[in-house]
Amino acid sequence: MQPLASRPHHPFKNDPDLVREQYRCLAAAYDPITLPRLAATGVTDGWRCLEVGSGAGTVARWLAERVAPTGSVLATDLVPPTFDVRPGLTAITHDIRHDPLPEAAFDLIVARLVLQLLPERREVLGRLVRALVPGGLLQIDELDTSYEPPLLAPDGQSARLYTKFTAARSAAMRAAGGAPHWGRHVPAALRAAGLVDLDPQPHILLRNAGSAVLGLQLHHTHHLHDELIAAGMTERELLRVRDLMRDPSFQAASSVLYSVHGRRPRTRDAS
Repeated sequence: MQPLASRPHHPFKNDPDLVREQYRCLAAAYDPITLPRLAATGVTDGWRCLEVGSGAGTVARWLAERVAPTGSVLATDLVPPTFDVRPGLTAITHDIRHDPLPEAAFDLIVARLVLQLLPERREVLGRLVRALVPGGLLQIDELDTSYEPPLLAPDGQSARLYTKFTAARSAAMRAAGGAPHWGRHVPAALRAAGLVDLDPQPHILLRNAGSAVLGLQLHHTHHLHDELIAAGMTERELLRVRDLMRDPSFQAASSVLYSVHGRRPRTRDAS
């Protein structure tokens, strides 16, 4: 996921330490879902791949190992890469909304937690589809944050506080033009964009103390501090919700991550 800190009105602060921790948390939380799904595409030696919003580069490096020695991976992000490249892996600064993107060039494209942050998400999706070769595969991993209830909390007040935090975080994303519930709409969006062989898979994780998915939420209390305050939380509530998320007895369901595959039709598919 790209930090998008350089995009006007996006809530995430352009602070190198916060961005670096955001990348770490995202990779730890979601690589165990994203990478097996990519493996299921059959990606192998010789494939040409694109990752949009490469973040820490863990997905791009994994792909580079899979497509070696004759394939290639292009990793893009809004900010200069923070990871080392290697043979077959190229990382560039690129705005997927506006910068040139070759058409019919990639066998596999992956974008994780990027499109729901963009008001232009459907236009960007069209660009990604056109960048696929006929028969190429697109993997979109996006969240639906409408479902993430507390399951075990010390008391009712703590549960209500956590619910207020998740609602404020989603409000901050909407205020910046994002769609925090868009994950559920990805399969229909891919079908409307002309893709076939759609394979949506929902994933729900357990958020508890020490887990990567809850650690990401804890990080958001810092990275989205000003926006959470603007959405109605107080400094005291932020301190309390941080303590709650460190409580070994606390557990919550994660939001739903939809990992969706779609394939650009080959000429014979349309005949």
